Amino acid sequence: MVGRPGQVNTSRKSARGSNSVQLRRYNERIILQILRRVQRASKADLARAAKLTNAAIGAIIQSLIEDGLIEEDGKLHGGGRGQPATQLKLAPRGAFGFGVRVDRTNLETVLVDFEGKVIGRRAHDMLLPAPLKALEIIKRDLESLGALLTTEEHGRLTGIGLAQPFNLGAWLHELALPEGNFKLWDDFDMTEALETESGLPVFRENDGTAATVAELFYGHGRSLDDFLYLFIGPAIGGGLCLGGDVVRGVSGNAGDVAMMPVPPSTLETAPRPKKGFDILLTRASLVSLARHLDPENFADLSRLDLQAAMERKDPRFDEWLEDCVGALTPALGAAFALLDIPQVIIDSDLDGEFARRMTDALTASVIEAAPEARSAPSIRFGSFGQDAGAIGAASLPMFFNFSPRAEILTGGMKKSSAGVAA
Repeated sequence: MVGRPGQVNTSRKSARGSNSVQLRRYNERIILQILRRVQRASKADLARAAKLTNAAIGAIIQSLIEDGLIEEDGKLHGGGRGQPATQLKLAPRGAFGFGVRVDRTNLETVLVDFEGKVIGRRAHDMLLPAPLKALEIIKRDLESLGALLTTEEHGRLTGIGLAQPFNLGAWLHELALPEGNFKLWDDFDMTEALETESGLPVFRENDGTAATVAELFYGHGRSLDDFLYLFIGPAIGGGLCLGGDVVRGVSGNAGDVAMMPVPPSTLETAPRPKKGFDILLTRASLVSLARHLDPENFADLSRLDLQAAMERKDPRFDEWLEDCVGALTPALGAAFALLDIPQVIIDSDLDGEFARRMTDALTASVIEAAPEARSAPSIRFGSFGQDAGAIGAASLPMFFNFSPRAEILTGGMKKSSAGVAA
């Protein structure tokens, strides 16, 4: 449908090779990571940063240039003796990835380049349809986005990243959503369906984990190695980054902040919890905002309706924001006490003024709630807004093909949740 992967998608096919081959591949990925973080660097800069000899770095750079993954970007005239140093950078069109975000209230597909920039995007705000109908929509969007690439560039597609909650049919009571088609997804393998239809490898992750990968690979993670990531969409998702890598957990749900227990909401529109405590999902989500704005017809409200309520300074938005921050504060306090992380990154489907209002309110609240002799984590807003889930999905094939993961050193073939080599 959209073409089979070309030479760049080699890591998932490679067998256990010699230590020298694996070390060479690891060093190549280290160089790509450095360039992703610093944007431009000379050969000497890269050699120092990667702790490699001039001979080794020269061979690696030449190989990456031949593969079309990096390119020259002018010369740096430092004013000293000798020839000006040639600057290198990632080749924007050296590799491409599709990202598909499947959520309870929307479908979104993007095409990104090697720098993480969105080339094209297709989005549908709708209650999630039955799986086969969703597959038709995604196939059509992949075809449309694939037409933006040349025939040669199709050979540089690294795959399709699929980001979706692992339990689409769960928590419908907490989100006050109709049963609809959600239960049908429990027995449908979208990963296999997309691989069959496209001929491309599909990398599936929890949607919160995928968005965390995007932040690590293309956002604030360029300068941060340790952070807790939160995304407020129809529900709330999250992920955990430690030591420059995403922590998945045994079931792939590490950082699933939605399940953290919090006190019940004080909003009259909030559903009453089944137990003596509530979960963060119920209070810190855009569904909870929609429900507070219009309890009778909240399912009909779009993201733009919620955005408009904030922009017109609807007092009900302010009430929800206060309740949302009130739920996030103890959850972040518990996470900080357990993980000792210095940074929390929070993103959302809402943009504009929401970023400032949320970060300001949450920063003040966590500082006030911090225990004696303990600081509070700093709060900053994420890099991608409503595109975070889809860019996160598109980052998955890039991450698994080009991230310097330790397993490469031993030729280990670690299985991702999609069942493909990571």
